[in-house]
Amino acid sequence: MTLPTIAFDGDDTLWHNETLFAGTQQHLRDILAVHVPAETIDRTLLARERANLALFGYGVKGFTLSMIETAIEVSDATVTAAEIQRLIELGKAMLSSPVNPIDGVDAVVESLKRRGHRLMVITKGDLFDQESKVARSGLADLFDAVEIVSEKDEATYRAILDRHEIAPADFVMVGNSIRSDILPVLALGGHAIHVPYAITWAIEHADNTADLPPILKAGSIAEVPEMIAGL
Repeated sequence: MTLPTIAFDGDDTLWHNETLFAGTQQHLRDILAVHVPAETIDRTLLARERANLALFGYGVKGFTLSMIETAIEVSDATVTAAEIQRLIELGKAMLSSPVNPIDGVDAVVESLKRRGHRLMVITKGDLFDQESKVARSGLADLFDAVEIVSEKDEATYRAILDRHEIAPADFVMVGNSIRSDILPVLALGGHAIHVPYAITWAIEHADNTADLPPILKAGSIAEVPEMIAGL
């Protein structure tokens, strides 16, 4: 019997990430509070992020540029140079922030490694930033391969599986995003385990949730090894 290859998402599956973005967004609200209400800031920022994905991709750098554009828009271009500099510094602080693994992740990955599974990280975002996160997480040596991609869709997963000569039926993806980690893998005939995180970025929300197929859901990362054994 072939042991399945197990792939983990990075942000908010192996380590905390969205809480950092949420904290920075609160700073943005504080900076721009003299101009408009928080709801307007949030709505404008999300629209900027959606519009900029095709240009900037995912990650802190694109988020920082979207914050700057938001500040210019909601202030009618009266935002000061000092305030823009403050937003830039917030982005830099995010990039240098410590990488904090999710509680129990190391034990889960180590146990799967001992069982003989081939292990991967498949994460999307800025190459430099994601490479740095993997290296600083303390988990890098436990994985056989790391794939950093610009998007997680069926074509991307198919290319990864083909490159590593993995049949979809022998592949399990573990992640917090139904849209990015679960649905594309199920569509290819692979397996997927959803491990929800406390905060989900609005752009990662799945569309047409009423029509979703049955999804394996773990209460925490600690439940993943037993769920994989039961597949």
